[in-house]
Amino acid sequence: MSALFLSPPSFDGFDGGAGSRYQARREVTSFWYPTWLAQPAALVPGSRLLDCPPHGINIAETLRIAKDYDHVIINTSTPSLKNDSRVAEAIKNQRPGTRIGFIGAHTAVLPTETLKASPAIDWVGRKEFDFTCKEVCEGRELETITGLSFKKDGRIIHNPERELISNMDALPWVADVYKRDLQIEKYFIGYLQHPYVSMYTGRGCPAQCTFCLWPQTIGGHKYRVRSADNVAAEMAYMKKLFPQVKEFFFDDDTFTANLPRAREIAKKLAPLGLTWSCNSRANLDYDTIKFFKDCGLRLFLVGYESGSDDTLKRIKKGVTTDEMRRFTKACHKAGVVVHGTFILGLPVETPETIEQTIRFAQELDVFSIQVSLAAPYPGTELYEMARQNGWFAKKDKTDIVHDDGFQQSTLEYPGLSKQEIYDSLERFYHRYYFRPKPIARIIRTMLEDKDLCVRRVREGYEFFRSLKQRRNESAA
Repeated sequence: MSALFLSPPSFDGFDGGAGSRYQARREVTSFWYPTWLAQPAALVPGSRLLDCPPHGINIAETLRIAKDYDHVIINTSTPSLKNDSRVAEAIKNQRPGTRIGFIGAHTAVLPTETLKASPAIDWVGRKEFDFTCKEVCEGRELETITGLSFKKDGRIIHNPERELISNMDALPWVADVYKRDLQIEKYFIGYLQHPYVSMYTGRGCPAQCTFCLWPQTIGGHKYRVRSADNVAAEMAYMKKLFPQVKEFFFDDDTFTANLPRAREIAKKLAPLGLTWSCNSRANLDYDTIKFFKDCGLRLFLVGYESGSDDTLKRIKKGVTTDEMRRFTKACHKAGVVVHGTFILGLPVETPETIEQTIRFAQELDVFSIQVSLAAPYPGTELYEMARQNGWFAKKDKTDIVHDDGFQQSTLEYPGLSKQEIYDSLERFYHRYYFRPKPIARIIRTMLEDKDLCVRRVREGYEFFRSLKQRRNESAA
């Protein structure tokens, strides 16, 4: 039976494929690959993956495409659920026989609430949903499919849980789905070379960070991995399939969590002559970093989160600021670029810890940064901490983004209001980037590459426009 795997039209610039990071609109155009949809799509013959936001596909075009499919499977999230429900209702109205399923971290944690969100939603997938989707699309009786919650005769039925996939090599590659259904030039990440391609070499993360979404809801805390041979073979295939790609990104929550395997993969990538980057914890030594660099690594995406060791302990980061300093110095020495991410509003933020974090970021002086606001998604330990301690600033605990898709501050603490947390984000960016070193780095890269120069000008325009928009929201 035909199946459409859909990332629906949403907020302008909304990045619904953001993995363990927050689904939201960014300060500059940013789109991650919809790998979590591409993977089950690869299991279903004759399927199609439709990723609307990056491709500028509106609701009218979505409906025109959806009417030809028996199944529509929508990737949803906490901030986009209402919008996605409206899209589902429009699809159901034009063809009542369409069977519609919702998947994602939100459905894994709140299956009953998701099914009640709209009469158009027939079923939801819980936990790891790849084979759940496949079995639904094969036309199996819903009662027989593990990991599924569905409606029947006015009741909501929850089938037994599905076991997590142990043999990750059993999953098909996503490369052919990307080639068939996506225009890779539509995907941008500010700190990655363009065009880029991202993929997963494993799922789950052994770290216990209280705020991180997917390990706590779908992937689990055991790092389940594809074999090094399997990864290297797909990379070789992707190199042939996408000769225009300048960089490949491994989107595993922590690619370096299993260092012997990461080293084995890197060694196999070296002969391919690829440029690659990955997520890493800030705890690697110089020799390891230099080895990766020699095998084609260009950049680490690193979650520093905070400059306060007390905050890092509360969020169970498992890395200290001193370890982060040593790691970052080693990266500078080895010539590996670092994009650092920081979060404002983590428990229990104060004006002093915000100042600590800004100064810590300036001290590290990585190539680029992203500053986010703490987002307590349902299913995370952060959400439970906020609920128990009364930190939510609004009655609706799922109100995480503004109407335009940008993050809003949803938490507040004694002595620090949500407005102060919200306003500190712009201050952070200004104090970091309006310094001689970052300005010189940006100008130097622009002078070295004409295409990059054009891109940086666009990103600069988008960045300042988004900050102005945030100020207007703050004033309102």
